[in-house]
Amino acid sequence: MAILKAPLLSLGASQQLGKALVFFAWKGLNVVREYVVPSNPKTALQATQRGFMSAAVAAIHAAQALAVHPLAAADATAYALLASTRSRPRTWFNEAVKNWVDVNVAGNLGCVVSGGSLDDTTPAQLKAECFLSEATCAAGTFFYGTSKTALLNSIAAGILTRVATATIPATVAGVKYYVQFRANAADPSEGARSGIYSKIST
Repeated sequence: MAILKAPLLSLGASQQLGKALVFFAWKGLNVVREYVVPSNPKTALQATQRGFMSAAVAAIHAAQALAVHPLAAADATAYALLASTRSRPRTWFNEAVKNWVDVNVAGNLGCVVSGGSLDDTTPAQLKAECFLSEATCAAGTFFYGTSKTALLNSIAAGILTRVATATIPATVAGVKYYVQFRANAADPSEGARSGIYSKIST
């Protein structure tokens, strides 16, 4: 039986209405969909996709548990900023999982990016740094710009012991910069990318 919070179709409801409709909250929205009989296909392709999903979740949890360069609040914020550029609502966790799955579907190796930071200790430049969970990810680029949707500039990343770094030159004091790491084409983790980190240059 559906539980009503107010008159039906006004403020919201939860659970099913007969075998016709299902009311539920989704990412802060009150939504309704047609009732469907749950199915659990076990085809080879479905099993492979579920394996990718499980591996992605495990990789993210492993990154969160790292003693050095853990996936912390700054990384979640960066993934959330990347998710905000999508046409449909998506959490930071969903964004990270989707990137991992997409990379593996393309036949490459998923990579969680954590420990990201932008250091503006030196005037007029930003030092970008992040940690790569996939050890074979050896070539990447930092893309940057003054808008999260227009990372038009790029600089090659130096990668040593899974830490990618680059110095973004000629930054302007008081301007907010957005920076994202992306694995290069032909790299074993091609398609992998970090969230979008941001900082106001000094």
